[in-house]
Amino acid sequence: MPAAILHWAALTHSGTRKPRNDDSLIAFASGPDGAERLADTGSHPLASHDLVFAVSDGMGGGNAGDIASSTILQQMAEIIPETFKAAAAGFFPDSLAHLGNAIRSVHEKINSAAQGCQDTSGMAATLALAWFTPENLYLTNVGDSRIYRSRNGVLNQLSRDHTAAWGQWKRGEITEIEYRSHPRRAALYEVVGGGHARITPHFAAIAYEPGDRFLVCSDGLIDGLWERHLSNALASLNDPHATARGLLTRSLGNSGIDDTSLIVIQVTAGR
Repeated sequence: MPAAILHWAALTHSGTRKPRNDDSLIAFASGPDGAERLADTGSHPLASHDLVFAVSDGMGGGNAGDIASSTILQQMAEIIPETFKAAAAGFFPDSLAHLGNAIRSVHEKINSAAQGCQDTSGMAATLALAWFTPENLYLTNVGDSRIYRSRNGVLNQLSRDHTAAWGQWKRGEITEIEYRSHPRRAALYEVVGGGHARITPHFAAIAYEPGDRFLVCSDGLIDGLWERHLSNALASLNDPHATARGLLTRSLGNSGIDDTSLIVIQVTAGR
């Protein structure tokens, strides 16, 4: 069976709280020659390259937020392609284990960079990353940046928010309305950096199929949209750019306070 083709669109917008956008996003093709940065909108087959899409929401005083988020994504673009080099040498590393090692390495790098510098003190960031190979989707997240899948009109959140309030909502202890107004909704117990000694990301490996649509986003998008808004938009027949633009416009109209970033990805059959 021919490898699938991915079509995507990525958008980001600075919130009204501050002039600087602390969100970062990236789309890159991972192959034997390393990472090739991709345009914000495009399509690419999975025949010869893996495709990786990620969003990171930075936090911290001074310039720390944007430094943390951009550093994380740059490091992931350097580390993920190492699987191709290992395969060429006759080794086939487990993809999720490789992701875990990569995040721990970046976590230590962020913490080290934050020490002894006022501009980067306390810097940290979330991460939501979707790594498509010809066989599977490998995903990871830290914090409250999210990954969704829409299949046959049914929306599922594949990531896990690292907040106690999100856990209460998903266990049915509180409603979505109560979750959205919860005073501890944004209190993260997992971030990349932040001076934390350890990090425990969420990982998953899932199969994808033609017709699937995925959303990778920062929490700024969720501030202005309910689950039903995401579900309806991703179930539509619009192309990824129109879908992403519609989601961003609606979110900004309803909230727009926080930095907002999203990537919409559509899977089609290879030819």
